[in-house]
Amino acid sequence: MKTTAVDVADLASSVLSVPPLARQANGEPTKTENRKMIEWLLSGGVTTYLYGGNANLYNFGVTEFGNLLDMLEDIAPPPGWMIPSIGADFGKAMDQATILRGRNFPTAIVLPLTFPATSAGLVSGFAKLADAAGRPLIAYIKNDGFLDAGDIARLFRDGAISALKYAVVRPEPKNDAYLSAILDAVGSGERIVSGIGERPAIDHVEMGLTAFTSGSVCIAPHLSTAILKACQSGAFAAARTLRESFLPLEDLRDAHSPIRVLHEAVRLAGICDTGPIGEFLSNLDGAERLDAITAAARALKTKSEAAAGGARPLSASA
Repeated sequence: MKTTAVDVADLASSVLSVPPLARQANGEPTKTENRKMIEWLLSGGVTTYLYGGNANLYNFGVTEFGNLLDMLEDIAPPPGWMIPSIGADFGKAMDQATILRGRNFPTAIVLPLTFPATSAGLVSGFAKLADAAGRPLIAYIKNDGFLDAGDIARLFRDGAISALKYAVVRPEPKNDAYLSAILDAVGSGERIVSGIGERPAIDHVEMGLTAFTSGSVCIAPHLSTAILKACQSGAFAAARTLRESFLPLEDLRDAHSPIRVLHEAVRLAGICDTGPIGEFLSNLDGAERLDAITAAARALKTKSEAAAGGARPLSASA
């Protein structure tokens, strides 16, 4: 497992997958099923695993956090970079940051708390959290104006954050004054990753962001990796062609909940048994809806398997 400090090369080395958390019937994480998820991602060249919203860690208790970190360490392949999340509220994040200080994870992402929070308050809080964790953290922006552009630059300068996940949804991703202001303030997109999956990722990379996070990469790691490589080589038209395969499942995620659809899609595609989704959320039901998710997820997985071709997959034990 990666234990060294986060650098720019780490952010660009892989699609940053955001997997669901597979759980047993009693709600506890299952090492066996979560390892299956990691092995499938690794077979498609994905070596970064960010456990956050799709894992429903917003609703994960502090007393369980140490056991979760144990499991992530146990299932991490040698080239793997495991990124847990903390928060969203400051008190919970501080308790988790204190636990993180004694562990070997290079960073954690701070889940965004949109209320009650101000940009100045977030700057102060991030500094305290990074100090408690003993390492820079990753900021996560989901809402317009969550952090002022100048405050983001300050967090980078002060060493409180090492990266930023940008996930503000726009009808036209390139028409984004907030992101443009952040890029101007920070001076570069090399430590900023697109945070909304494949749909806006290509436009964001064209704007200078270094890579992207994805949930649907959990279904099609080979295809998602191909999109990243195409973007990094400047083959944006080819990347857009590859992205078309993701849109049926992404449309279902947008219609019925990105987190809940992905949780079922991974199971219905036969990747691993994700089990219950965790408290304050509920698993999707309804035969028609689940049938649509099954069809989209299996079609996408089949295309990813075809894209793998004769390439030698990475080994979880190598």
